[in-house]
Amino acid sequence: MTAIILSIAMLGGFALLWGAWKLWKRDGLGQKVWLMIAAALVLFANVAIWTVPDDQGRSLVESSDQPQ
Repeated sequence: MTAIILSIAMLGGFALLWGAWKLWKRDGLGQKVWLMIAAALVLFANVAIWTVPDDQGRSLVESSDQPQ
C-alpha cells in the first residue's frame, strides 16, 4: 500500500512540473508557476525521506510494511 501512495506522489510531482511548464509557456513566469514547482519539490523530498535508507540500510517504507 505504501508503494502505491509513493507512486501516486511521484506522478503528482511530475504532473505539477508539467503543469508549471505549460503555464510558464502560456503566461510567463508568475507566482503560480513557482508555487507549483515548490509543491513538486516538496513531494519529491517526501518520497526521498521515505525511500532513502539510513546508515543501517533501513528505510521508512520497509519499517512501515512490516507487521508488528
